[in-house]
Amino acid sequence: QLQVVESGGGLVQPGGSLRLSCAASGFTLDYYAIGWFRQAPGKEREGVSCISSSGRSANYGDSVKGRFTISRDNAKNTVYLQMNSLKPEDTAVYYCAARIMSCSSRPGLYDYWGQGTQVTVSS
Repeated sequence: QLQVVESGGGLVQPGGSLRLSCAASGFTLDYYAIGWFRQAPGKEREGVSCISSSGRSANYGDSVKGRFTISRDNAKNTVYLQMNSLKPEDTAVYYCAARIMSCSSRPGLYDYWGQGTQVTVSS
């Protein structure tokens, strides 16, 4: 079965850090761009970051620029999202998704989605 699986979420205090992982199962990520999206209760799904299949291109949503960093380790078939200086407004379920080659801001263009991992930023 082809799928991506997120891990690394949890409860963290404001100003803290978390690293999310997105691991592929049943296929290799080498040719796939990976996007991270998040959805808070009552809000639409929001694009957080994306990294191209080569890893040479990455982009970030305005709300996370300078705080989040996306990276990939194709040898481990995993993409990471390092989240620093977390704020309460970062609280959401975070999803990773895969699509061939290049990033897109449109969730509907991604082929594989994980089940999500909860990130809660609270004191």
